[in-house]
Amino acid sequence: MIGRGIDQILPVTSHPELHESAITDARDYVWLAERANGTIPRGVGYEYVWGDALDEMRRAAPDLRVVNLETSITRSDDWQPKGINYRMRPENVTCLTAAHVDCADLANNHVLDYGRDGFVETLSVLHGAGVKTAGAGANAAEARAPAVLPVGPATRVLVLGIGSRSSGIPPEWGATEHRPGVNLWDGPVARTTAYVREALAGVRRPGDVVVASLHWGENFGYAIPERHRTLARALIDECGVDVIHGHSSHHVKGIEVYRNKLVLHGCGDFIDDYEGISGHEAYRGDLSLMYFVDVDGRSGSLNDVRMVPMRIRRFRLERASAFDARWLAEMLNREGASFRTSVGLDADGALRLRWH
Repeated sequence: MIGRGIDQILPVTSHPELHESAITDARDYVWLAERANGTIPRGVGYEYVWGDALDEMRRAAPDLRVVNLETSITRSDDWQPKGINYRMRPENVTCLTAAHVDCADLANNHVLDYGRDGFVETLSVLHGAGVKTAGAGANAAEARAPAVLPVGPATRVLVLGIGSRSSGIPPEWGATEHRPGVNLWDGPVARTTAYVREALAGVRRPGDVVVASLHWGENFGYAIPERHRTLARALIDECGVDVIHGHSSHHVKGIEVYRNKLVLHGCGDFIDDYEGISGHEAYRGDLSLMYFVDVDGRSGSLNDVRMVPMRIRRFRLERASAFDARWLAEMLNREGASFRTSVGLDADGALRLRWH
């Protein structure tokens, strides 16, 4: 979520006017963060927000970097009356390329915050920067089509983005045959699996690894809806999905491994401008995880998940303290108990997923 307040500290800023009930100037989010943790520089370089995460990514050298991007990237002033609007200036797309993001899932409740023209510009800016997109497009066919990401000469990763109205996506944002928008789908589980099979048909090849990136559920709360568990398992059983990349919750949730396939029910926010906002401190939304997922390229089976704890401070990611890493470990062990998953702490402070 690198729009709104974060956009205001980048080299080129959007007009700060907001249309929220409590805050009408995006710069106030910067002030709230500064009140909590100290001065934030303005006009920062594009690597600033990633902070210590860049060194972690360099060390891990992942084949691909996939994010859920919750902001429009546009000059459009066509704000939608939905309460909260995220926007970043197109010049600031370098913020994403500075972290070498390969693919952005856009099937979420902020990508059309500044109207359809703003959304079309968002697509154009991302594609022009070499960032592939999933979960949204110029029409329904494009929105449903998975992003195809080659990994070496013989392996590809397919990223299929789907948004649920349970995450706050307005129903009119769904793409149609003649209208741009997001891949919005909330049918029964059986119909959803048929829909996903159809989306993969004609694209998937033997040996492809499939990631279903799902924007679902509410912002806060550890409970996993039974429908989410059922859908995740059906996508694995019936559609051959290898990784469920779930998001929408503003905090990390419990992790499941089903038939040796990873199910992230809620990744939490990696970077946002919520710093200094009170109300849900018990969930520690200021703590983020970098998920380094190792999947077998032939079978899609899970080999390893290493998670690096981070903390959002002064709109920048820094390595979490030992205390915060233990807090995350205890939470994941508690919430993973019903899934028979747990985590251990590596010597470097990273978390390692264990499953049975």
